[in-house]
Amino acid sequence: MSALSNIYGEVRDLPLAAAVVPPDGGRPYQQYICDACGYIYDEAVGDIDSGLAAGTRFDDIPDDWYCPLCGVTKNDFTLYQAPSIEALRARAGSAAPVARRGGTPGVVIVGGGRAGWQMAEALRALDADLPITLVSACAADVYDKPLLSVAMARQMDPARLVKETGADAARRLGVRLLAHTDAVRVCPDTRRLRTTRGTLRYDHLVLAHGAQAALPPALPAALCWRINHLGAYQRLRAALGHAPQDVVIVGAGLIGSELANDLALGGHRITLLDVAAEPLARWQADAAGAQLLDAWQDLPIRFVGGVQVASVDKIGEKVRITTACGQKFAADQVIAATGLITPSRLAQSASLAWDDGIAVDPATLQTSDPRIHALGDCITIHGQASRYIEPIGRQARAIAAHLCGRAPVPYEAKPAVVRVKTTSHPMALH
Repeated sequence: MSALSNIYGEVRDLPLAAAVVPPDGGRPYQQYICDACGYIYDEAVGDIDSGLAAGTRFDDIPDDWYCPLCGVTKNDFTLYQAPSIEALRARAGSAAPVARRGGTPGVVIVGGGRAGWQMAEALRALDADLPITLVSACAADVYDKPLLSVAMARQMDPARLVKETGADAARRLGVRLLAHTDAVRVCPDTRRLRTTRGTLRYDHLVLAHGAQAALPPALPAALCWRINHLGAYQRLRAALGHAPQDVVIVGAGLIGSELANDLALGGHRITLLDVAAEPLARWQADAAGAQLLDAWQDLPIRFVGGVQVASVDKIGEKVRITTACGQKFAADQVIAATGLITPSRLAQSASLAWDDGIAVDPATLQTSDPRIHALGDCITIHGQASRYIEPIGRQARAIAAHLCGRAPVPYEAKPAVVRVKTTSHPMALH
């Protein structure tokens, strides 16, 4: 079941799953959904990482509490009533038809992550008959990406992070899914997208393929993990096994610091390297790095700042990391957390305007080609990327209104509240 079902008014009228009743027989526990990212706060479960015990009523949550996934405030939550599985299956059985040969090609979405599925959800909410095709390089399973950096501390089985398979989401929404399919080239003159499974026609194309982990030349891909999607995370967890390992993480930004915290709580010995003198150097004015280092004093995390990795080599069963100043570190696993970069191949093939990402109109998210829109991690507005969860839902609704001919719902770029999910010392930063 998708957490984004709240954008469908009709879903609230479906038969509801049985409510959980407290042990004392009082009012049944309720759920509240984040209108920004789709996270559901369940009163029966609480939010342990934020100090909210199971059974904490939503009304009793302090006003300064933040969404654990995207960082918005309590005011951005609304009451959520989850439809039953039977109701969802009934809805899937009467879903809109997919595009057929000879008919209108409709909308083609490239990307099977959160941005791609939110785009499909927003379109379907406005048009039950619009042909929608989603092209994904992976299985397009639906999951909460921020959980990848807290799953070990929460003792979550990596296999259970999937909330809904891509195939199930496609059936529910009446979307034609081309999973494990790479988008190769956009031909804007003929409105065609070339893929590894053939060529697709489109009336409108939406690029939601995200960004990929950057890898500096000194870090060979064959020796470094890059945790930017569920598949890579599941493989890392399998490689870590159940015995403590020595893990070197290169990059102490948001992702590197969160992974260091989570893996250390999982029993692994962490060495965290960065060119800056402290973790989270982007938020130095907030003393974020100093707060983390203080919180980590009792964890097996060694932070080494002011160093640049010069080489990474395989030495027997171990990996050796050598810095430019001559320091050496041995590891069982090396994780590169050195930022993100937007793939440019599709944008270049369509001659789209580029500004450190796909340049889009600030209000409509339209690219320099009127038939192509983009959202999520792959875009920039006035040269600025916003690689956070909160804006994606608003971006999808803006594009959907534009493509479906509805009243404009202009997207507005807002400063993001960043929730640092280091469970030893959670922080909300701007």
